[in-house]
Amino acid sequence: MVSNGTNSVPWSFFLAILIAIVFTPKFSFAKQSKLMGMKMNTIDRCWRPNPEWRKYRQQLATCSVGYVGKMTNNIGNDLIHYKVTDPNDDPINPKPGMLRYGASVIQGKVWITFQKDMNIKLIKPLLISSFTTIDGRGVNVHIADNACLMISKATNIIIHSLRIHHCKAQAPGMVMGPNGKVIHIGPVDGDAIRLVTASKIWIDHNTLYECEDGLLDVTRGSTNVTISNNWFREQDKVMLLGHDDGYLRDINMKVTVVYNHFGPNCNQRMPRIRHGYAHVANNLYLGWMQYAIGGSMGPSLKSESNLFIAPKIWSKEVTWRKIGNTNEDKWKFYSVRDAFENGASFMVTKGGRVPKPNYSKEQSFKVVDVKSIRSLTRSSGAFKCSSTSIC
Repeated sequence: MVSNGTNSVPWSFFLAILIAIVFTPKFSFAKQSKLMGMKMNTIDRCWRPNPEWRKYRQQLATCSVGYVGKMTNNIGNDLIHYKVTDPNDDPINPKPGMLRYGASVIQGKVWITFQKDMNIKLIKPLLISSFTTIDGRGVNVHIADNACLMISKATNIIIHSLRIHHCKAQAPGMVMGPNGKVIHIGPVDGDAIRLVTASKIWIDHNTLYECEDGLLDVTRGSTNVTISNNWFREQDKVMLLGHDDGYLRDINMKVTVVYNHFGPNCNQRMPRIRHGYAHVANNLYLGWMQYAIGGSMGPSLKSESNLFIAPKIWSKEVTWRKIGNTNEDKWKFYSVRDAFENGASFMVTKGGRVPKPNYSKEQSFKVVDVKSIRSLTRSSGAFKCSSTSIC
């Protein structure tokens, strides 16, 4: 179902929250008190306290932080509202009501929601058009058991509150492209979400696990990405930032990794970085087997106020560095106000200045004390709220 939206975004959030609480009888005082008393990180605090958030879904676009900046290009009076009503998939000729029709066929600013709980088995990778928001809040949406999501040569995309798992490698074939035209794509490895030459991408509050290759790849010149509030679990290779050692364009890659929950049963790449820069802040690491953070080709990383809980067995060291002949001395891995439990340790770069993210005003956020990490990541992953309950 498609409609043109004309509602403007409520900028006076605190006033809206107060009015909604006072004049909305269907939310009990107990629920209101529970919601307002929860500890929330800066992203969630921007929209979750409003019990009427379903009427103002676009408010989410003003809540992002980090290198993605604000997602206000995704909203406005020309926004198209699209509701997924059909869990089936047709990779070449998707019908109205299917997820692929809203994500690939419709062009312009599209805000996608779901009519009900759904299990979607994609026949081919879903290529998402620029200025698209996929918003799974209020329902339980699984994308699983075959192809998953790809963002290729696209910009201004939000992926929110989906459960993506058991993704499988795909052979080459024809598929509806992000420009609304059928294209040929090569083989894909079986990642939950793969970014290829993409920019201004926000991946928030998703649950990702048990995929054939990795859970999230940021590759081939992709940049200005924020990965926040996700739950990554049950996976060997979790997150790859940078295509390969020879892809020099990734030197310009900038990624923010914040408020995520890693584990249980994650092995490595949380993340693995090549060439570019990552600000990894306020995340919870619930163990690892090989390592938590690593990479190659002289990447730069600022690890800030993360909680690293080492496994009972396997490696206690957080970091890993690929051994090479030319780049060992170019590592810039810094740990600032991190906390280490169960014997965890972090091998830092000695000397030099700790690199700053150099965020703009709209990208910046306050990194909180590591003592709050358990509570601030408690809601990581896709929300369990129903169509009527609070999130």
